[in-house]
Amino acid sequence: MVVSILKAEYSGDYKIKFIFSDNTEKTIDFKPFIMDAKNPMTRKYQNEKLFRQFSIEYGDIQWNDFELSFPIWDLYQGAI
Repeated sequence: MVVSILKAEYSGDYKIKFIFSDNTEKTIDFKPFIMDAKNPMTRKYQNEKLFRQFSIEYGDIQWNDFELSFPIWDLYQGAI
C-alpha cells in the first residue's frame, strides 16, 4: 500500500496530528524523540517555535528542506 500525508496539524507540546491519503488519522508525540536527541541538528528542534515550522512536501513531513524528516510508514503506524 502506498500512503502519503495529506495534512499535518500541530496539536501542541510537540504533537502533530496527521491525516493520510487513506483518511487514517494519527497523532504522534515527537517530544521524547526530540528531547532525547543527541544530534545537534535534531536538538535544535527542541525550540518549539522551530519545531512548528514543518511542511508537507511530496506527501511527506519535513523541516528545513528535509533537514529533519521521518519515514511515512512509521508515522502511519503511529511510531517514530
